[in-house]
Amino acid sequence: MKHKLATPSASDTPVVSFSGVWKRYGVIVAARDLNFSVQPGEFLSLLGPSGCGKTTSLRMMAGFDQPSEGEVYLEGERVNGVPAYRRPVNMVFQHYALFPHLDISDNIAYGLRQRSPRPSGEYIEKRIAEILQLVRLEGFEQRRIWELSGGQQQRVALARALINQPKVLLLDEPLAALDRKLRREMQIELQNLQRNVGITFVLVTHDQEEALSMSDRVCIMRDGEIVQIGSPLDLYDRPKNKYVADFVGKSNFFEGHVKQVNASYIDVQLDCGVTISTVPSVEMDQHHAGSRVSVSVRPEQLILARDEKQLPEDCVIKLKARVLNRIFLGEHTEYLLRDESLGEFLALSPRQNEVSESPFETSEIVHVAWGREASLVLGDD
Repeated sequence: MKHKLATPSASDTPVVSFSGVWKRYGVIVAARDLNFSVQPGEFLSLLGPSGCGKTTSLRMMAGFDQPSEGEVYLEGERVNGVPAYRRPVNMVFQHYALFPHLDISDNIAYGLRQRSPRPSGEYIEKRIAEILQLVRLEGFEQRRIWELSGGQQQRVALARALINQPKVLLLDEPLAALDRKLRREMQIELQNLQRNVGITFVLVTHDQEEALSMSDRVCIMRDGEIVQIGSPLDLYDRPKNKYVADFVGKSNFFEGHVKQVNASYIDVQLDCGVTISTVPSVEMDQHHAGSRVSVSVRPEQLILARDEKQLPEDCVIKLKARVLNRIFLGEHTEYLLRDESLGEFLALSPRQNEVSESPFETSEIVHVAWGREASLVLGDD
């Protein structure tokens, strides 16, 4: 039986939609009740640790795996059972899967030459030239795979996928094999490439910096479920729970219970006995007097000073802490501090703050403060 996809639907129709999707491998549940959509031209990242279901979700988009329950739609058409080669998607794998016996030109043109009817040789050569210019590999047509750097090989893999003009480009940790500097360069190139071609990108990664820096939206997953989906800014500033706050960026967590709930803030009594005023998480109604919570404070929100008079007057907490360790990270310095009540926590001090004043030394006692907006109260679920 041949499967045929309908012609592309209206531009406001999601390119990809999951409705109540489950995937089981025997007794193992790899994905559970997934419901989300990807809009035309969007860059969406599926972010989470190994085994969270992100690659399984990507493979169901591609058609390599079929859902056990639920519906997968591409441009409004249900594609359950439609094989990968009949879907308007292309996938770039972590290890690129390039053909070593073919030169760059033939690697890129491979997909076009498998079409039926096969495009003309003139059309194929024209498309190869266009794609090579797009990925900045002009003049590399006759080179072999082993003659390219890791970043150049990654561009070839992208070019091979893009030449077929897919509606969705699926990226399965494509930067994982690159070193840190090259990975950062390729992140920028991927962003620029996505804007230039206007194709919907769906990226799978476990690297939160990668997801936050490139995506329009990020879908955070755990144990086969979607925990929270939103813009990088929303996830960082307004995490739904402790898991999201811990996974997206660095954060200090202080455990306690809700003492009082007001219209715009919550008073939390920490286990150490200190009471602080905090901002609620996105789900305000889950907090009530007596409920156990975690207070999250980002390290960059902490204010450090040698003199207490240098601290803002409107801070909700002021304390003194000892510097246990100092790590210079270029644009800022990371300090590991310890307070007798709160225990150990991290603080980041921007480089410009230390130009006129020397960095804090190990064992030095410093004054620490933060404001109400820096304290976010979170549940564990």
